Amino acid sequence: MSDTKKTGVFNDLYQLLFAKHWPVWVGAILAGALNVLMFSIAGPWSGSAGYSSWGKNFYDSINVLGFDGTQSIFENKWAMLSIMIVAGSFIGALMSKSFALRIPPFGEIIKGILGGCLMAIGATVGIGCSIGGFFSGVPALSGGAIMLTIGLFLGTIVAVKYLFWEMEHLPKVSSGKAYTFFGADQGKGNWQKWLGIIVAIVLIIVAYNFFQTGHNIIAWFVIIGGLLGLISQRSIFCIVRAFREPFMSGDADGAKGIIAGILVVLFGFVLIKTMNVSAGDTLARSIEMKAVHNNFWLRGLLGGFVFGIGMTIAGGCAVGTLWRMGEGQIKLWFAALGFLLVSPISSKFIVPWVEETLPFNMQFKNYLPDYLGYSGSIGLILLILFVWYWFATWNERTGKFSQF
Repeated sequence: MSDTKKTGVFNDLYQLLFAKHWPVWVGAILAGALNVLMFSIAGPWSGSAGYSSWGKNFYDSINVLGFDGTQSIFENKWAMLSIMIVAGSFIGALMSKSFALRIPPFGEIIKGILGGCLMAIGATVGIGCSIGGFFSGVPALSGGAIMLTIGLFLGTIVAVKYLFWEMEHLPKVSSGKAYTFFGADQGKGNWQKWLGIIVAIVLIIVAYNFFQTGHNIIAWFVIIGGLLGLISQRSIFCIVRAFREPFMSGDADGAKGIIAGILVVLFGFVLIKTMNVSAGDTLARSIEMKAVHNNFWLRGLLGGFVFGIGMTIAGGCAVGTLWRMGEGQIKLWFAALGFLLVSPISSKFIVPWVEETLPFNMQFKNYLPDYLGYSGSIGLILLILFVWYWFATWNERTGKFSQF
């Protein structure tokens, strides 16, 4: 094969991966498959756990709040996963020459911080975020995850209403000078591609070192995190987009993509759970209860509602915040800062109050197969997804609830 043909093959591959964004459903399906892989290795994907680990390590480093037994970030699989999602997104942005430090008006930065703080409170109160509580929780057949999902929708609706009100009555909040640095001009910016290759090599070396030192789970989470970041950046994979856009622009692509991803996760999770049950494994029950928390019903609903407001105001969910950080969007850096700073505080001071206030029947573990069996539980999830799909596509066509 000639050099020209070789160059053509690699150029075609590069164009396929980085010339333009992928369809959302492609990213969601790939993210769903990686979620199933994580379940088989250690546990379902959690987004908020990474922020919580970052925050606890920060407070420990300055001897504040006193979190005993805090794992180092480099020993915590969720913290490393979150770091690598940022790194993977950074690689994707560099390779597509779309990276730039984007500094928004001051009002948007404040909204980023506020949104991150609300996401932290919502995730700790509801015991789940847009990833762990929704993208993992619903296909894990958790009744509490369904309540959290309802809360996410309600919170999103309230936040969208506020954003439209803000644009009409307080336009100066989001107006002002914005700045962009290190962006690649058209036809230029090859330094970004070379830097992307270097960062990818560093990520591989990090994973290799963890394998060499016997930290195999961390090593796998480094690899998976990098892939999730790359996939999310290239496909614009973000839960808030799926929840928000039907009520703003009417676009249903985000919702349909996330639904496709959840179907993949549902199939994988149920397969793993039922295979262990049929095998009579003594750990079968603990495997069944993964991603099932004591948040049914009101606790999950409240947490999801607060998180839904936060992610809509911030402009990024748990994972959307991470990969947008990798693209250089400074607003989301502040959202992550609010998330990591408030998450440990909420866990230490707000959550105990919630646990003491709510009665048991408003915050217990509800595993749907215990009540409906596996067939009934799967049928319920499929019905919910069908109704969501129908609403999103109908609203996209009619615009009935767009910009309401």
